[in-house]
Amino acid sequence: MTSVVIVDDHAMFRTGVRAELGDQVELVGEADDVDSAVAAIVAHQPDVVLLDVHLPGGGGVEVMRRTAATAPKTQFLALSVSDAAEDVIGTIRGGARGYVTKTITGPELINAIARVASGDAVFSPRLAGFVLDAFAGTVDVAAVDEDLDRLSQREREVMRLIARGYSYREVAGELFISVKTVETHMSAVLRKLQLSSRHELTRWASDRRLL
Repeated sequence: MTSVVIVDDHAMFRTGVRAELGDQVELVGEADDVDSAVAAIVAHQPDVVLLDVHLPGGGGVEVMRRTAATAPKTQFLALSVSDAAEDVIGTIRGGARGYVTKTITGPELINAIARVASGDAVFSPRLAGFVLDAFAGTVDVAAVDEDLDRLSQREREVMRLIARGYSYREVAGELFISVKTVETHMSAVLRKLQLSSRHELTRWASDRRLL
């Protein structure tokens, strides 16, 4: 049975993943930040780590960097709410064997874990073509990064969900924040990107393949 460590800073999300995985994998550890993730991976040497991209203490790429020598056989599968260009490409360049979003179903996640454990590369369907384009040089990842550098990580998360058509209330539920906080972040996003409406934001994000 494939041994797994779950790394995510939201306890509620880790609980949901555990429930979805059931007895289909051997869950050997959990972590909620970079340091605890490194400790769990080194201690348990799991076959696969389900790794969130954004973590307290440095992020998923930092976890992979710090365990490359001490857990060389461990494979990493990014499981994130983010499907932004810089997150996907940065995580794959950092050493992950796959990248799936948190909209994935339980059976799909179990299958993805098994495939990554066997050495396959696994991506959510919409991301696979983007990754190929990026490494082929047809997407200017540097330009996307420059635009997004103006936004904080939370602003990026709000931006992507709003651009996809989520309501403020739905964004609040997805990110576990208040509607008022969503409104504040949205105002900052529009100001920093010099846009005037959510419709312009959707076009902006679509042009940069962030949807």
